[in-house]
Amino acid sequence: MTRFGFRTRLFLILALFAMIPSVALTVVWGGALSTALPLLSGTAPWERVAATGERAVDEVRSAPLTPAQRAAMAAHEQELRASVTEARRYQFLATRAAPLVGAACVVALLVLAIVASRVAGHLSRQLSRPLDELVGWTDRIARALPLPAGPPLRGAPEFEVLRARMRTMAADLEVGRARALEAERLRAFRETARQVAHELKNPLTPIRLAVMRLKREAPPALAETVDVLAVESARLEAMARSFSQFGHLPEGPAADVDIGDLLRYAARSTVPPTVPVSLDVDAALPLVRGHHDALARAVSNVLLNAVDACGQGGMIAVRAEQVDGCVRITVRDTGIGIPPARLSAIWEPYVTHKPGGTGLGLAIVRQTVIAHHGAVDASSEPGKGTEIRLTIPIS
Repeated sequence: MTRFGFRTRLFLILALFAMIPSVALTVVWGGALSTALPLLSGTAPWERVAATGERAVDEVRSAPLTPAQRAAMAAHEQELRASVTEARRYQFLATRAAPLVGAACVVALLVLAIVASRVAGHLSRQLSRPLDELVGWTDRIARALPLPAGPPLRGAPEFEVLRARMRTMAADLEVGRARALEAERLRAFRETARQVAHELKNPLTPIRLAVMRLKREAPPALAETVDVLAVESARLEAMARSFSQFGHLPEGPAADVDIGDLLRYAARSTVPPTVPVSLDVDAALPLVRGHHDALARAVSNVLLNAVDACGQGGMIAVRAEQVDGCVRITVRDTGIGIPPARLSAIWEPYVTHKPGGTGLGLAIVRQTVIAHHGAVDASSEPGKGTEIRLTIPIS
């Protein structure tokens, strides 16, 4: 069975909605008018009046009348005949006018049908085109395809509001999809990091005990070898600690954190004396609700990267300020900078360009800030330095 499209169905509904009452009214009105016109002429009553009048006139004529009475009777007879003639003429016209009235009704119905079809076609286009467009949009949204950016089809202003809200919804869904995908990807990274940290920690304890014993008992000829084992075991321990930190989100109850004190302590404990560091903290900086140890590790990782980038002769500037209900921490160094092609990947796990690095430092920073419902950002210019920005909501 053939199924008509929405526009065809809408056109038929609108056209029938206009035509059925019009046809019914036209038929009833035309039939009533064709029937009523002959009746309105009054020919039959006038014929009866004429017959009785003629008999009355004949009776009166046989009686003796004065000249004045006879003149009055003649005038009455003439008026009676004129009235009957007019009634017959009207009946003749009414009888001939009935078909003309029917034809006029048919013409009026055809004109009405044309007008109704035009109006129904216009309304169906105004409704069906935007709806077809929006139905297509729902399919594109379901398949995660971008919505068309061209000018919208014509229609009622409400459709433009619906288009704008569907674009907003599509953008929100895209953000939700991206966040869900990112969360799943990070969950897989964290699970891998936890397993790697577990596998590293298990043999590290006996290795370190063996190295300590070797340092006490090994002959001087093996001292250099023992030192290498100690350094590499320490590096493996640091790597295991990094994997463990990345594999776990901040845990425990949140508390009020003084970002100013946290930055001052991190600058003293992380930045070596050979690297100048300036600290600018707003005096009215509010407390942040979060996990102190996790935020301290995140800031320390950013500062360590800045120290590595600066090398000899560079400097670091740290600033904390309140911006739109958030605390923004900015760490800027005057180091070698990061090429634009690599800047977007610095937050990814296991991505590093430092010898011996794990690629987890900035990944831990990003994970920590996102766990506090914040955001991270970076800008850099090769040869002039890098700026890292951590934005954390106050509550």
